[in-house]
Amino acid sequence: MRKHALLATFAVLLFAFTATAASLDELTSSAISEDKVLATASVAELRAMGTVGLDALFVKYAGEIERYKTTANADAEWLKIAAALDAVAMQKDAYASQLYWYTDFNEAKRAADKRNRPILSLRLLGNLNEEFSCANSRLFRSVLYPNAAISKYLRENYILHWQSVRPAPRITIDFGDGRKIERTITGNSIHYILSEDGTIIDALPGLYSPAGFLTYLTEGRRVADLAGQLLPERRARAFMKYRQLSFNQIKGKRDKIVAASGVKLTEPAVTFGGSLAAPSAMTAAPIAMAKMVVVDEYSMLRVYDDFAKFEASVGFDDWLKLSGYYSPIRKLDDNSISFIRRQNAKTGLSEQDFSALFAKLDNFIALDTTRNDFLYHTKLYQMLNENRGIESLDAFNERVYAEIFKTPGTDKWLGLYASDVYTALDGNGVIK
Repeated sequence: MRKHALLATFAVLLFAFTATAASLDELTSSAISEDKVLATASVAELRAMGTVGLDALFVKYAGEIERYKTTANADAEWLKIAAALDAVAMQKDAYASQLYWYTDFNEAKRAADKRNRPILSLRLLGNLNEEFSCANSRLFRSVLYPNAAISKYLRENYILHWQSVRPAPRITIDFGDGRKIERTITGNSIHYILSEDGTIIDALPGLYSPAGFLTYLTEGRRVADLAGQLLPERRARAFMKYRQLSFNQIKGKRDKIVAASGVKLTEPAVTFGGSLAAPSAMTAAPIAMAKMVVVDEYSMLRVYDDFAKFEASVGFDDWLKLSGYYSPIRKLDDNSISFIRRQNAKTGLSEQDFSALFAKLDNFIALDTTRNDFLYHTKLYQMLNENRGIESLDAFNERVYAEIFKTPGTDKWLGLYASDVYTALDGNGVIK
């Protein structure tokens, strides 16, 4: 009897597996159907399946994906496959990253809780599944997400989520002879590393090198795992301690690099009424640290930094010197290089052109990595530890865009329009 029962159970499981496989095969086939209603419904069903639905598309069209990677031939069939992949993943060029993104934060938290993983939440201008999202996010799609090591680590260790802060402003340059160039012209993005319940662990502003990005991802996962073993009231303190240690590491390395590079830092003389101004509360704060620790043990986890005051004295060449020390590992991996080559396949670039493009891009990534850590990352640690990291993600993100990125939500023009500038155009150039 027991043998018959086991065989019956096996038969039921086999039937269920076969039925599911058949259903997935039908859905992945109809996802690129000429029948748009059927295709849309199939994509929606695959999307609802999460990573299972996305993986099914990758299995179904593995040959076509590999062929496109080799030839960069975007024929009609490929365009339908790419559209299905992007719609299920909710990311433009998902064929290269293989990443599944949630766009509902509560769903992301439920998935994180179920799979016992931290969340990587991206806030950006525009939408990640559209071509013209902000420049940072487009670079994420080319130099970070397709990177083999980063893609694998994210798929195995994080739940991914993105949310648009506001549309990305676009500009079209019309040369009047049929030629046009279209670009986005401003905007910043930030990745938040969050615990399963959405508490902020770290905040990574702008673009980082693949090596730097992966380091922070790895540390974020480690801290999330360790904090998960603590009582809830002790987790916030653990996150603060992590941010203090990371702050100290950035600052210590920065101080050594400034000394080794020979870059001169000049503090601007700030005057008030003809006299030197008194030191700011932020500058004076470290002096009083010992006293504060006596009355508030959490104060020892607060961090203070004012490196931004030197920014005006650091020229472009100086930043290149600093980035040479701080971000020496800059070469993109083969996946990202191939991705960028495919994007530019029809532009007529020569090998010499590509060499120059990649050299400049490498320098730009290193420069951004250095500036992000030296100027902004430490400031973010300061902001988080000042309120012990208990501020809601939405509220904190509003502060980031206002105070760090200088594009507050109250400025509907994102700093691109000033009423005191005369343009000699009707309506001062504003169409609507």
